[in-house]
Amino acid sequence: MCGIVGIFDLHNKRAIDQSLLKKMNDSQTHRGPDESGLFFEPGIGLGHKRLSIIDISTGKQPLFNEDKTVVVIYNGEIYNFREIRKELINFGHIFRTNSDTEIIVHAWEQWGESCVNKFRGMFSFAIWDKNKQVLFLARDRLGIKPLYYGILSNGLLIFSSELKALLAHPDLNKDIDPTAIDDYFSYGYIPDPKSIFKDIHKLSPGHFLIVAHGHPTPVPTKYWDIPFIKTNIRNENDVAHELIERIEDAVRIRLISEVPLGAFLSGGVDSSTIAAVMARLNDNPINTCSISFKEKQFNESDYARQVSKLYGTNHNEQLVSSENELNLIDKIISIYDEPFADNSALPTYILCQLARQKVTVALSGDGGDEIFGGYETYKYHLTKEAIRSVIPSFIRKPIFGSLGKLYPKADWAPRYFRAKTTFETLACNSVESFARSAMINSPSHRLSIYSSSFRKVLQDYDPVDHFRFHASNSPTDEPLSLAQYLDMKTYLPGDILTKVDRASMANSLEVRVPLLDHQLVEWVSNLPTNMKLQNNEGKYILKKAFEPYLPNDILYRKKMGFDIPLSLWLKGPLKEHIYSILNDIEKYNIFNKRYLNRIFEQHISGKSDHSGILWPLLIFYSFMKNI
Repeated sequence: MCGIVGIFDLHNKRAIDQSLLKKMNDSQTHRGPDESGLFFEPGIGLGHKRLSIIDISTGKQPLFNEDKTVVVIYNGEIYNFREIRKELINFGHIFRTNSDTEIIVHAWEQWGESCVNKFRGMFSFAIWDKNKQVLFLARDRLGIKPLYYGILSNGLLIFSSELKALLAHPDLNKDIDPTAIDDYFSYGYIPDPKSIFKDIHKLSPGHFLIVAHGHPTPVPTKYWDIPFIKTNIRNENDVAHELIERIEDAVRIRLISEVPLGAFLSGGVDSSTIAAVMARLNDNPINTCSISFKEKQFNESDYARQVSKLYGTNHNEQLVSSENELNLIDKIISIYDEPFADNSALPTYILCQLARQKVTVALSGDGGDEIFGGYETYKYHLTKEAIRSVIPSFIRKPIFGSLGKLYPKADWAPRYFRAKTTFETLACNSVESFARSAMINSPSHRLSIYSSSFRKVLQDYDPVDHFRFHASNSPTDEPLSLAQYLDMKTYLPGDILTKVDRASMANSLEVRVPLLDHQLVEWVSNLPTNMKLQNNEGKYILKKAFEPYLPNDILYRKKMGFDIPLSLWLKGPLKEHIYSILNDIEKYNIFNKRYLNRIFEQHISGKSDHSGILWPLLIFYSFMKNI
């Protein structure tokens, strides 16, 4: 893994400030502590920080073609680089290294912007073509690797792997986007292509950007999407057999490395699947890493040990205490550069820290819930869809809308009995309902935390618009497939992959995600939905396929989240911290202090669980103090 950064003059070819670019580049040293490189030409400067994984001796970047007219900086891994290299050699291209980086410059020469369609892996990169006088920026299909960019008032485009590099530029406008704040308190993260700052954007997954001097408003272009093409019902055993082969292939190509590899092993279905396949493909015992918790409801370590024993792995485990995690809060806030409220970022960081002591590359099971239909929300969504299908909207909206307003809020209750939320979502259409299910706070509750002046700034903004946009571009309207598609466009890149990238790279650890191999994702997306969710069993075909390789109590036990005792923390060790925040929060003219005080007292008393507001508030306040 690596970090990339660049400055490009959109107007003409002014000289780039070399010391400034070096400063921006150095801010990402954690992403690439092994080597550093810079490139300058009139109107452009590129910087790179390298974590050496493949072709350690000769893969330094920026890297050039033969006559140095094309240069690339790159973050990621292209796993099929050897096949592409052979193809390019047949076209007459000459290679000087054995790295996957060098194929990018030659693939650009050979195929231009369509080169991205050749690459199988995770990546964000920038190519400068001196002859064509264009800068080409691209991000991988699922958004595994990040790429931020912004346009300054002086006509410079700046881009980087992390926000902190852009924030090092003195001319960047750091004005906060009010709608991004509303997105954040809705979902706990800020969905692509927004960032917390008005003038900084994330290049969306599966998109590229072509930039040239004299063209001040570049527009991203989509080059890939998840197909979700309906296929005929197929023999279940044949599908299961092919699925195993495809997962084995996705894991096998991710074992390419010149440094030690391992796997995350939580004891859940996805990580156990990856560890099992990885162990079967290796002659020697593999390294596995997991963390355990004192709190029984969060602890899966027994299951991880069970899989480790079954496959004879070199298992490494660390007990995580509340004290360990609480001490990391400030560190976590600094890692993400913008508000990010997924509390599992804390144990994820500790897991990456543990893994880095043993390996430089770790394989994870991320993406399994999205592509195989494993989330509980999918079951609830389909139940509500069944109700919506038999009750016309002109009846459903007024009846369930009224019930939602009248019914008391019951955060303490099991999800099935939180009727207020159920009634509110039943009054909505399918897309609005699914977006509501993805929210950490209901619209009415969220808007109540804002001051009247901030609500006026927001006007009629609706965070559901992110979901409406993606739904309008979806290749499918089948309820389960659409829900999966929406998750893969929002929650997966905005939360899950962001969490893992920053936590791993902060520890100079590369994480590879075989279940998000785009060829596997395409194939699985086209399977009939009853092979993903059947008889109320999520990940149906994955579990059936791996019954010969994993015990039933791994495959079919109740799903556990990678979570922390957040509600208890907010009543205990974080209580005084929240009090101090509430006493200072009014200065931002964003929040309704009286309402926040009331819900905090309700939380302390145990009357309601308001973690969904209080934890994001803590993170947001800390972010605002440090910008």
